[in-house]
Amino acid sequence: MKALIRLTLSLFGAATLAGCGEPIEHTQIRKSGFVFCGQSVPQTFNPQLVDGGVTAEAISPQIFDTLLVLDPKTHQPSANIATQWQTNQERTEYTFSLRPDIEFQTTPWFSPTRALNAQDVVFSFERIVDSTHPFHYNGGGIYPWFSSINFANLLNSVEAVDEHTVKFTLTRPDNAFLSNIATAFAVIHSAEYANKLLLQDEKQRLDSHPVGTGPFYLQEYQVNDLIRLKRHDGYWDGKAKMEQVIFDVSVRGTGTLAKLLRQECDVLSSPISSQLPVIKEQDDIVLKTKPAMNVSFISIHTLHPALSDARVRKALSLAINRQNILESVYYGTGTQAYTVLPPSSWAYQPDTTQVRYDRNYALGLLREAGYEKGLVLSMSVPLEPKAYNPSPRKTAELIQANFADIGVTLQLVTEERLNRTDTERNSRFDLVLAGWVGDTGDPDNFLRPLLSCDAKPSGLNLSSWCNPDFDFLIDLALEVDKPRYRTNLYNQVQNLLNEEVPVVPIAHGMHFQAHHESLKGFKMSPFNVQPLNEVERIK
Repeated sequence: MKALIRLTLSLFGAATLAGCGEPIEHTQIRKSGFVFCGQSVPQTFNPQLVDGGVTAEAISPQIFDTLLVLDPKTHQPSANIATQWQTNQERTEYTFSLRPDIEFQTTPWFSPTRALNAQDVVFSFERIVDSTHPFHYNGGGIYPWFSSINFANLLNSVEAVDEHTVKFTLTRPDNAFLSNIATAFAVIHSAEYANKLLLQDEKQRLDSHPVGTGPFYLQEYQVNDLIRLKRHDGYWDGKAKMEQVIFDVSVRGTGTLAKLLRQECDVLSSPISSQLPVIKEQDDIVLKTKPAMNVSFISIHTLHPALSDARVRKALSLAINRQNILESVYYGTGTQAYTVLPPSSWAYQPDTTQVRYDRNYALGLLREAGYEKGLVLSMSVPLEPKAYNPSPRKTAELIQANFADIGVTLQLVTEERLNRTDTERNSRFDLVLAGWVGDTGDPDNFLRPLLSCDAKPSGLNLSSWCNPDFDFLIDLALEVDKPRYRTNLYNQVQNLLNEEVPVVPIAHGMHFQAHHESLKGFKMSPFNVQPLNEVERIK
């Protein structure tokens, strides 16, 4: 295979792929593929190293495989490269049977000599949890999503029983374990490729020049322009119907909606609500909608002198007119958030008494807390539109007006996007306008990464809130073996959050995808972009 790439230095801080900076030739691409718009610039091509963004949400399911996948309808884990699994009576051992003959991708930088086996699974997970592993500190040694769920303390060991059998031993029962290893973060790398890089002293290439078993492999990356994926002909689940997929990540020129209307891109991922009326007017554009597992919220820096008082935090929550935000920002496509859990969660428990708009009650709480003369706060506002918040600036301005109505002066500091791992910078703000897209259907996936004590070092717990009672309840909910007990525990958790208010829930958004009518075969999920191997052009 002829290499179409050259090495350069990129935003990764390491060697990555680059083409010659030429614009996307859409007419030529349409003959063998399609262009996917609406995604941000990647920080890395290894989803283990991020907590979200284009790498985990869109690129990972194309390049990599996971042991299990989540069913888009039931949200339950199902077979993928692991065909079946067994667990012991104590629910601390999980033994997986792997599919035979799963081929790794042949790329311009690596040609595999064997199929995937148990050693690849062991390598992929040991890298995350074992600080002595030769690749652990590759890319900084920070695994924010895994850190936020305390995965290193959960996984006691992972071992190859034989070539196609692997066993995970946990330190305790964990009801979310299967769902967590079915996310786009828990990908399987090639141990053979890693060993080659280790011998060549080029470990960093594992994350910048990925090798997986997914339906497409990375062929080209033009920084701030495009990501070109080519078909992996040996894909175990059937060769992709299109030869290539281009992810347009350019940050210049016209916006993504204009590109869709001009047929400069074929697919627009997660169009924002203000774009929907225009899209619906187009006869040649198909708009798909699916309830999403997400929430927008304000993280409150609970170490701030005033904000350490739960009365002040509750006053801020009561001051926000969420219905006004839904009408002005979501255009009827969102729902009011009464908790961080979305309505589609089986543990969802709305409390319209605790979470409501009540200016007078807010004023009373501030007066009781000693801030009747006012308060000055700062709020970080990432401007990047998300499904959970289509217009962060407008949302922030409406909140600013609500706060002014109770004597709280809110200073807005806008940023391009939220970097959760920059804990030093985030701690400078009193509030952060944030959000979360669920990676699984389990309630723990929202509660633990955002609010547990263990999530503070990873930066996902932007509130710096640590409550032993909260941690005790969510830990117990992972260990009990009866669904009704779990439901009761999560009800207690949500009641506790309504009392303490470390975050202020705002709204839940819908997930949209628009694509040209000449394409079909898209699979939608509330969690991330699904593998695009079934997409084909019919016109």
